Amino acid sequence: LPTQVISGGHYDVDCYVEDPNGKTIYQETKKQYDSFSHHTDVKGVYTFCFGNEFSTFSHKIVYFDFQVGDEPPILPDMNNRVTALTQMESACVTIHEMLNSVIDSQTHYRLREAQDRSRAEELNGRVSYWSVGETLILFVVSIGQVMLLKSFFTEKRPSSGGA
Repeated sequence: LPTQVISGGHYDVDCYVEDPNGKTIYQETKKQYDSFSHHTDVKGVYTFCFGNEFSTFSHKIVYFDFQVGDEPPILPDMNNRVTALTQMESACVTIHEMLNSVIDSQTHYRLREAQDRSRAEELNGRVSYWSVGETLILFVVSIGQVMLLKSFFTEKRPSSGGA
């Protein structure tokens, strides 16, 4: 069960996994990313939970991936062989292992891209709000300057009072 917090807060989350009997088999607090592997002995429904109780104001996006069961053999009767692999078979096994490594790398890069995209969109929002604020301040200051300059060139009439 590899997990990673993609966006939100300080990029940390609580996680626990329970077996069908209610026994906690994994529990971590405030983790940004982690990996947990477990060979199941008990059949049934396993429960997992990601908690965000310590950070109620920030919403988080969490990536997790389950890999259930063993990988099927690459070649038929691969587990029951008594002879060594041929050069073609060993090349197939090597290619398969390399492709699995490529899949893991692509998943890692996709997660990093999603995390960076989230940060960039948040930064874009902040810059947009700052630009709108600066524009409003610019309009207020320019209207104030026009009013001030206008007051310099208007003739002040003396008040008509009797003396």
